[in-house]
Amino acid sequence: MAKIQISFPPQVELKLHGWDLLWAKLDIDKGAADTGPMLESLPEHFNKFMRGQPLSEHRIVQSVRGLFRNAGCDPTRYRPSSEALARRVIKGDALPAILPAVDVNNIWSVNLLVPCCVINPAKVSGEIVLRRGQPGEIMESMKGPFNLDRKPVLVDDAGPFGTPITDSERVKVTSKSGTCWLVAYIPGGVLSRSDAASKLHEIVDALEGFHVTIEPT
Repeated sequence: MAKIQISFPPQVELKLHGWDLLWAKLDIDKGAADTGPMLESLPEHFNKFMRGQPLSEHRIVQSVRGLFRNAGCDPTRYRPSSEALARRVIKGDALPAILPAVDVNNIWSVNLLVPCCVINPAKVSGEIVLRRGQPGEIMESMKGPFNLDRKPVLVDDAGPFGTPITDSERVKVTSKSGTCWLVAYIPGGVLSRSDAASKLHEIVDALEGFHVTIEPT
C-alpha cells in the first residue's frame, strides 16, 4: 500500500476530552542563527516569569496534569515533557543545544508550560488520531521502547508516533536545516491558541533564518 502523505496543517481526530493541538510548520535556512544564546538566557527569563511560584501550583501545569490523569496516566510518574524541561530551567540549568528545530521546540514548550513535540513530516502518513494508549502498545522512543498503556498518544496509519511525555524515534528530525512540524498539546480553555501562536512567533522572529507558519487560531 502506498504511503499517504499529509498536508499542513494536518487534520486530527481528538478522542481525548479537553486537549487542543496547535500545529506549526518551521522552516530553517542553512546557516541560520545559533540558538545557543536564547537557550542560555532561558533560565533567567523563565524564573522572572514564575516569580517564585512553585511549578506544581501553576494553573497550566495543573491543567496538563489533570488531562494526564483523565487518560489514566499518573503525571508524577510519567511527567509531561514540558514540566521535565521547566524543572531543569528552574534550577538554573540551560537546556542543551541539540538541533535548531528541537531547540526552538523546547524553548516554546518551557514558555507555554505545555508539552510540545517536533516532527519530521515526511515520516507521518494517513489519518492522525489523539487517543489513549492501549494495553501492550509500545512506541520506540529516543530512550528505547516506551509503554503507551493509558497514556496520551498520537497515532497515524503506521502506528504511534508521539506522546506529550517523550519523543518518537520514527519521526525525529536529523538535520540542522529544512522543514519540520511542531505540535503543542494545549489544555483547552486554559491556554489560548492565539497566545501559544504569538509566543512561537516571538521566539522565531528573534532568530535569523527561521520562518514559521502556524495553523489558523
